[in-house]
Amino acid sequence: MSLTGEIKDYALDLGYSLVGITTADDFTGHIQEVESRGATYDFFVGSPRQFMKGARPRVAMPGARSIIVLVWDYAQKAFPESLVDKIGRIYLARCYHAAPDRINGARLRLMADFLKARGCAVGAELMVPERPAAARAGVAQFGRNNFAYARGIGSFNVISALVVDQELEYAAPAEEGLCPKDCTRCMDACPTRAILAPFRLDPRRCLGFNHWWTQEGRPGVSSSIPPEIRAATGTRVHGCDLCQEACPRNAAKVKGGFAPDPFLEALAGRFSLPALLELSDAFYAETVQPIMYNYIKEKKYFQRNAAVALGNTRDPEHVPALDRAMDGPEALVRGHAAWALGRIGGRAARKVLERRLGSEPAAPVRAEIEAALD
Repeated sequence: MSLTGEIKDYALDLGYSLVGITTADDFTGHIQEVESRGATYDFFVGSPRQFMKGARPRVAMPGARSIIVLVWDYAQKAFPESLVDKIGRIYLARCYHAAPDRINGARLRLMADFLKARGCAVGAELMVPERPAAARAGVAQFGRNNFAYARGIGSFNVISALVVDQELEYAAPAEEGLCPKDCTRCMDACPTRAILAPFRLDPRRCLGFNHWWTQEGRPGVSSSIPPEIRAATGTRVHGCDLCQEACPRNAAKVKGGFAPDPFLEALAGRFSLPALLELSDAFYAETVQPIMYNYIKEKKYFQRNAAVALGNTRDPEHVPALDRAMDGPEALVRGHAAWALGRIGGRAARKVLERRLGSEPAAPVRAEIEAALD
């Protein structure tokens, strides 16, 4: 068996659903497209993580010859209904950039170890643009919602790409997007209208991005979620699947009928938005970190997102929890809690806001309180 055949067999044995191999040529079209987006993608181009570096694999890794693309179907078990309207499925599946000591991270590490044992040098930490790589390797096409759709899986997949220094057997690129003609369901489902046109996304309006990218330390980005985005967030605190749920190509996955995930069932029993707002060390370690380890590293951002979600429930029962949150040390959390109280409305919420207005030390939070009272 050829090295290419061995690689594919081993990947499938590890549980990957699809394996594709392509050249390590530059992703010229991807580079041009990102650069053409201007300010919309400044946060991406200028990121300290150097996302664009991997778009030129042979510059980043001299000797690079091939890219092995691995597709994991993460919707093979049921997701608890009480969680899918709060946390994106890809995070519930614990498979996106998973740590090497967790099962999904171990799978990728085993694949890399196998390649090294076969004499391949593997590009360490080289992040190639995974969706374009999957399309070029023949295992996925782009959907109008900007997700990659893998054969027989739909868009509920996670793609990993490993760059190696060996010439392998290459697949033909996938066909162009195969979305139903004139279908706009994903665009219609997006509450923030982040999908500007087919295959064109404004990440600054996408809820999946907004939960993590509105953080301090990103040039030109405020840690405060814009009010119009807050109202559209609903109860989502980490990720959003609305455009994928609306897609007819994902109908079978959304319909479900899969066996339950025992870990998620246990986690669902202890997850709540008020607990996320309070965010004790124990709740963070036992319930938040195992599924929401990806991007948000400071607790105040989880609390901010929880405050917005509680406000969008419009449930007066959450007024006491939001009141307590306004005793916290983070002005960011207090400001979003004030917005949430205004969103809930009613006599109890107004009384809290009026009482807090006179004692709040931070001017931005006082402005949030005044706006909420209005």
